[in-house]
Amino acid sequence: MKPLNSIDRPATCPDRIGFRPVTAKDYDLLEDWMGRPHWQEWWGDVETELGYVRDMVEGRDRTRPFLFLLDGRPAGYIQSWQVSDNLVEPWISKAPWLIDVPADAIGVDLSVGVEADLGKGLGTAALKAFLRKLTDEGHCNIIIDPDAANARAIRAYEKAGFVPLLVAPDPDSDQETLIMHLQTDGPPKQPGPQQ
Repeated sequence: MKPLNSIDRPATCPDRIGFRPVTAKDYDLLEDWMGRPHWQEWWGDVETELGYVRDMVEGRDRTRPFLFLLDGRPAGYIQSWQVSDNLVEPWISKAPWLIDVPADAIGVDLSVGVEADLGKGLGTAALKAFLRKLTDEGHCNIIIDPDAANARAIRAYEKAGFVPLLVAPDPDSDQETLIMHLQTDGPPKQPGPQQ
């Protein structure tokens, strides 16, 4: 019998997924990815989004940015952020739903890097591996907030264990955001600030 190698194993094999923090050396790669159609459909302006990542890398924003890796090669972007850090302006105005989720929750955002890696289960596999990392760090209330029209992302997030929590209108457009929740331990927390 032939031994399995990385070509024989699907991207969904957990041992093929890794993470490393984003550094300034990754800005060109992220700029390339962020300009691609599957990013542009759901993410903001490239320069604005890259500016947010620069703020994270340079310590002006507590969001933690990572590249997720497939067999050691960069395959996508994933970040985690604390809801409690975002219960301030301008985020409350841009995402008023933040006051309706547990303040101790951690949020996650991600995207697969290139089109060739879409539809292969890579996003779900990376998200599951990242969720294990977050739960190992002690996080038990995790949210993700796709555009309500992003069916591909919603399916991937459901496969990772997220369930719909609420639908929130976007104050700047006619779009809606689907807030999804993954609770890994304990009873559901009440929305809003926790005492």
